[in-house]
Amino acid sequence: MNSNYKYLIAYSLPVATFLSIYYHGFWSFSTLIEAFVIIPILELFLPPDKNENDTNKSKNSRFYDILLYIMVPVQYSLLLYFLQTITTQNLQTYEIIGMTLSMGIQCGAIGINVAHELGHRKNAFERILAKALLLSSLYMHFIIEHNRGHHRNVATPNDPATARFGEPIYSFWPRSIAGTFISAWQIEEALQLKKNRLVFNLKNQMIQVVLIEFFFLSFIYLAFGVKGFAGFLAASFIGILLLETVNYIEHYGLKRTLKEDGNYERVQPWHSWNSDFPIGRIVLFELTRHSDHHYKASKKYQSLTHLPDSPQLPAGYPGMMLLSLIPPLWFKTVNPLLQKLNR
Repeated sequence: MNSNYKYLIAYSLPVATFLSIYYHGFWSFSTLIEAFVIIPILELFLPPDKNENDTNKSKNSRFYDILLYIMVPVQYSLLLYFLQTITTQNLQTYEIIGMTLSMGIQCGAIGINVAHELGHRKNAFERILAKALLLSSLYMHFIIEHNRGHHRNVATPNDPATARFGEPIYSFWPRSIAGTFISAWQIEEALQLKKNRLVFNLKNQMIQVVLIEFFFLSFIYLAFGVKGFAGFLAASFIGILLLETVNYIEHYGLKRTLKEDGNYERVQPWHSWNSDFPIGRIVLFELTRHSDHHYKASKKYQSLTHLPDSPQLPAGYPGMMLLSLIPPLWFKTVNPLLQKLNR
């Protein structure tokens, strides 16, 4: 798939979320069904696509940036529509559950994922958009820890977002969520002390994050009441769990070698799991080509390539995320691949 317009397929997730909120009933589960039923089934029949993107032509094209920018108003429009619908319309319980799941997947697969891409940019405008998207899932501290912690410590015991060999996802979730927040705070604390500032000051980005999220939560409560507040928290939490599930499958069991000087080896392509299954690649803006992303984090998504030395997942990200929820099957599938890598 080398068409310039292939990434428009990623907009199928927001469309599914809109249909979920607009039509109610069975449609309430639209985003869930697309992400974790339709895409995994299609990827069973579509082989991995190792073809390279046309990096010379596309790396500086504004078209690919604009696709990401538009996701910000789309994300907030859907969030407000979701909150307005669950608080003003007479819905059945299963419809609220379906809409919340759909909005939560939207928050994770689009909100946090696009924020991850924009958060690696040097442009201040793009980084502001990244923070705005993370706010919609109450995970603004992610950009601090991910950029300045995870990329430095990935595949080492110092990284809360690297799943250990034999670690089930249900113990990884709380460890990574708590560890990410603690690490982000420690990163900012160290920065303030280095600059001879008090830790608790408004230049501390973690203080900014806490205040911004508090005021945003206050707005949600005042505008949409207890029901809207609870719905937002639930959708945000689903988005966070989706992110952490992706973190789990991206680096599970992979380790960097500790050198004699006490430092870890440089991050290499074999320290991240890769997936070239085409639909997951496109819908997630090439997040699944994660080995190349860690090898050179400054690359824009449309320039990421298949690296021959990267370990390959046997299915696309959506399918592997489902598999991770059943730890015995996950271990049976992935652990033998790890053992082959370590030979």
